[in-house]
This record gives sequence, structure tokens and C-alpha cells, in this order.
Amino acid sequence: MSNEETAQNNENKPADSVSGDEIITTESSVFDDIRHYRDDEVPEAIKSILENEELISGIYKRIFGFLPSFLSAMGKPLLKFILKLKFSKVKTIAQVQEYVARFMKGIIRDTTDGFTSSGFDKLDPKKGYLFISNHRDISLDPAFIDMACYFNHLDTVKIAIGDNLLRMKVATDLMRLNKSFIVKRSAQGRDKLKALAHLSEYIGRSIAENHNVWIAQREGRAKDGNDKTEDAILKMFYMYGKKQKMSFSEYVKTLNIVPVSITYEFDPGDKAKARELYETEKNGSYTKSQYEDIDSIVGGINGYKGRVHISAGDPLVGDFETPEALSEAIDNYIYANYQMYPSCLLSAGVDEGVTEEEKKKFNDRIAAIDEELRPYVKKMYAAPFFNRMKVVKK
Repeated sequence: MSNEETAQNNENKPADSVSGDEIITTESSVFDDIRHYRDDEVPEAIKSILENEELISGIYKRIFGFLPSFLSAMGKPLLKFILKLKFSKVKTIAQVQEYVARFMKGIIRDTTDGFTSSGFDKLDPKKGYLFISNHRDISLDPAFIDMACYFNHLDTVKIAIGDNLLRMKVATDLMRLNKSFIVKRSAQGRDKLKALAHLSEYIGRSIAENHNVWIAQREGRAKDGNDKTEDAILKMFYMYGKKQKMSFSEYVKTLNIVPVSITYEFDPGDKAKARELYETEKNGSYTKSQYEDIDSIVGGINGYKGRVHISAGDPLVGDFETPEALSEAIDNYIYANYQMYPSCLLSAGVDEGVTEEEKKKFNDRIAAIDEELRPYVKKMYAAPFFNRMKVVKK
């Protein structure tokens, strides 16, 4: 966004935009605890990332894992040197995201049977939108939305991520370089209320500055496939509107909310999600390992996804008087526009229009999953079909 556009946006902001001589923006120091990195912070963050031996080892193993192990003593320093040389010219977030786009194109090529999107071409590239989607994969949901934006010449999204993903500094640096901002899920008591108000203001100001923002419709992935918007998230949005003495209905209109339905024909994390559901039902609880979320990110990126489709709706313009009414509108869009791939239909007991080849492909996948987990996986894939039926009947 140009300096002229930023100045024009600041003129339309409430009086509390100014603190002393400082005009508050989403890049101001007041948001240092949650915002993504600025351009001036990019070189230092990249330097820190490339000093992480665990990351270098992981990259080396992925690229040169076929080589004898004794060569790693020479190979890893050489790889680090090459990476430092390669990224020495990267100075801005936009340049970082060009690399991310290239990486995602490779993911689409190697782990999907095609990526498609709809609705993004109708959006105005000069406006900021709040994208709210169903949540299936920790990193890929916003990554695929970014690709839909990228292919349709829209600005990429600022990504809401929980602080549970930031246990490793290298992960924090990577995410904040990719326009991720932090949701402080671990805050408690009065600190939690303060953190939510702070987050609400950051999101509100981001939209006012014509940035795009993505946030999932719920905290945590829908492991059972039942996509449902949490009213608490919508109430959080309104905290900044309430501070400006606006009604819920008035403030929602300023956010340019776009509901987004994400469909993976095959969920790379289906087995892991089913295991968590199974253990919870059997033992009453499930305890994550320390880096399980990081493992889920890696598994999601590398795992096979079949076809992937992202559908964006028109910005919601109705008079939504309550979070519940807004939640219903978001859910209805997600349900109605979820793609009915064979994995969904067959799990729901519908085989009309499904080819024998598609049936075999699905049955082979289910057969490869532990027997006690299969009912959970099928229920997970079937849930969107039954949710869609509820909308169709209305």
C-alpha cells in the first residue's frame, strides 16, 4: 500500500489512532507482541533461521537423504552457505512470499491432483477483506487461500496463528515472515481479555488499512469434519467496534467478511485426527506431544491431498444483529460450497456418480488405516455431506 493510501486511511480512523505524536498503525510498536515482521526486520530473521542447525539438517535430509551419512559433515555447511547466498538479497516480506508461492506451486504439483478456486476473481484488490474459513490443516488452509489470492492478483492474507505453534524460535520466525500474527491462546484471566481486545484492534485496523486477513472459524481444526463457526471468535472481532461505540451490525459491515469453504479430497491428517478422537473417546482425554502441532504441519505439507478447492463468497452485507446470526451465515456458505468429492460421498453412503476407479482409490486408503480408526475417518469425511443437506433443505 502506498504512503498516500496509508495517510488517507489514517484520516478515517478514530481519535485513539493517535498516541502523542505517533499515528498508530498495524506496524506500530504497540502491536510488536503480535504483529508479523516488517520489511526492516526481514534480514535479521532470515539470518536467525539459517543458523538453526535442526532446520538445516531437515532440509539436507529432504534434499540429499539418499547420500551416505558420512557426507553430511561436508554437505550441511555447504548447504548453509548456499542458502545464505541465495537469501542474502531477500529484504522484504513481498520477496519472502515470492519464495513461499514457488514452494506452494511445488506442493500443488507433487501432493495434489489439482488445485482450483472460485469467487476470488470477484473481490476488489484495493479493499481489505476478513476471510473466515473452515479449518482442516494448520498451515495449508491459509497457504491455499494465499495461492487463490496470488492467482487472482489480490494481496496475500495476514494469518492468525495460535501461540501454541511458537514453541520453537525458528517456527516463529518462519511464520512471522509469512505475514502471521499471534493469537495468545495461552493467556488466562484478565490477561486473556486484554489479549483479545488487543487482537480485535489489530484485525480491525488491518482491514481499515486495506490488508487482507485470514482467521479460522474456530479454535483448532475440525477433527470430526463438522465445520462450525465459534460465536466467541465473532464476539472478539466486535471488541474493537464496541470501543468505537458502534453497534455489532454496523461494525461487522466495516470488516468486509468473506466466508470461505475449503475442501481437501483427502485429508493428509485424517489418520492422526482419528487417533486423537479414538483416544479421547476411549480414555476420556488426549495429550499432545510437545511438538505434535509442528509434526502436523509437516505431515499436512508432505501428505497426499487429492483435489483441493477453495471457494470464496461475496462479502457479507446483511444486518447481522448478533454473533449467532453472523455465525449461521458463515456456516451456511461453507456447507453449501463444500465440494462433494467421492471421499465425502462414499463415506456418507452415497455412490451415485462415483466411478469404480474412485471407489477403489477410496477403499484402498481406508484399508490402509488401522481398523479401529476407520469409523472415525469415514465420519470425518461424511460430516460435510450431512451439513450440506441441512442447508439444501432450508
